[in-house]
Amino acid sequence: MGELHLQIIVDRMLREFHVDCKVGEPQVAYRETIRNSVKAEGKFVRQSGGHGQYGHVKINIEPKYDGDFEFVDKIFGGAVPKQYIPAVEKGVKETLDKGLLAGYPMIGVKVTLLDGSYHAVDSSELAFKVAAAQALKKGVPQAKPVLLEPVYNVNVFAPDAFMGDIMGDLNSRRGRVLGMEQAEREGITVVKAQVPFAEMLDYVTVLRSMTQGRASYTMEFKHYAEAPRNVAEAIVAARAK
Repeated sequence: MGELHLQIIVDRMLREFHVDCKVGEPQVAYRETIRNSVKAEGKFVRQSGGHGQYGHVKINIEPKYDGDFEFVDKIFGGAVPKQYIPAVEKGVKETLDKGLLAGYPMIGVKVTLLDGSYHAVDSSELAFKVAAAQALKKGVPQAKPVLLEPVYNVNVFAPDAFMGDIMGDLNSRRGRVLGMEQAEREGITVVKAQVPFAEMLDYVTVLRSMTQGRASYTMEFKHYAEAPRNVAEAIVAARAK
């Protein structure tokens, strides 16, 4: 419900149960995606004394606006044997899940396997899995990768006298005020807005202070939206440390 409640619980954990814990801000579930289409190639070749490794794929990477991930096999003529196709898909999926921009899962991506080659002796599932990962790592940086942030629907219930302060504060949090309407209780107005979740982490304390404890709010996840360049650059830099 607020920072004070957390502080009390943390204090009780230590005092009554002798359990210490680390306390920090909630982690924001950012995501990544791409905005352009590119073709990329990955080849994994390793020769050692005996049995080697060989995998080679050519893929197309493009945005997918109606889902998280799609893999399409367009191999003709056995350029990549059918038994290795699942390994290619697995390599692609695992690489996207790890993220390629700031380490967050990449969504909204369609990957099409176009071509490749294999070695009758040295090819293996592992080799094609690694080749697919290499192709993605080469291609995604050219596909205009962007960071997505979760945006929430926020409803703030407060006395009419505080409306100006509340809307000004929501705007300062990169929020988009959608409108106001009268609540069931007389003298109480509901402000409807959409606000990035990262900007709402301290809102319960600020709202309570701003309205003398007379306001409340609810939040519900709405969608992911592209984070502004300055915000994305700061997050990428922080994750790189």
